[in-house]
Amino acid sequence: MLVDTHAHLDFPEFAGDLDAVLQRAKEAGVGRIIAIGTTLKSSRSAIAFAEQHPEIYAVVGIHPNSVTEERGDFLPELQELAKHPKVVAIGETGLDYHHLPSERQDREISEAAFGAASTQSIELEIRDEAEKAAQAVAFEQHLELAAATGKNVVIHQRDSWVDTMNILRSYSADVRAVMHCFGGSLAQAREVVELGHFVSFTGIVTFKGADDVRQVAASVPIDRIMVETDAPYLAPVPYRGKRCEPAFVRETAAFIANIRGLTSESFSTQTTENAKRFFGLS
Repeated sequence: MLVDTHAHLDFPEFAGDLDAVLQRAKEAGVGRIIAIGTTLKSSRSAIAFAEQHPEIYAVVGIHPNSVTEERGDFLPELQELAKHPKVVAIGETGLDYHHLPSERQDREISEAAFGAASTQSIELEIRDEAEKAAQAVAFEQHLELAAATGKNVVIHQRDSWVDTMNILRSYSADVRAVMHCFGGSLAQAREVVELGHFVSFTGIVTFKGADDVRQVAASVPIDRIMVETDAPYLAPVPYRGKRCEPAFVRETAAFIANIRGLTSESFSTQTTENAKRFFGLS
């Protein structure tokens, strides 16, 4: 059996054929799927899926890119959602500096007037810092909720490694975390593991240019590894470019098993046990 530890089942890509998607997952040997929340609405949807399907469990949280769009008093409702018996972790939460206002702005600065361009740059820097601060506050609120409820945390990190780890480090005595969709270096993976946390791999590990990720997947202690799809994104080879779905976690697991010199069965068994332990699955 396999566990897809990270899937966005509420995304519109699955609106037309979710039942067929879940059936294909079962046929592929995926016995559990963790539905991930990214907003309050998304978190409620994850719980609804978990109530309707025994193989689905929910994670509730506000994605860092959604923090400034979510209502400011999200925490009380998130606390209530976390009490649901099929909510198995908090997240996904973390820091994402890849989509800050300055990054979203057109890279071509207007040449109309230097002063106007300079003013725009200053405004974008101010907005960047405000969004970073809002993400950091929300990240700590999620970690505090996890510590209070005894649940683990699913972390999203992009272009924000140092700040993410500085915050996580201060909570590492109280919560366990998984760095989902891990794409960092071996040194970064070791930093995560040494703090007692986990790393999870998507189909990226199968991509042609992902040598660094493959090195990590081959080297991290096997009792700290999980596998995921991040569906509908990042479909592994041979499905790259297509909509990703939970059944495809089998391809990712088989690929990592091969580079570690393991059978698919033994690797699947170990990562399933890791997921059961991390998420408290029966």
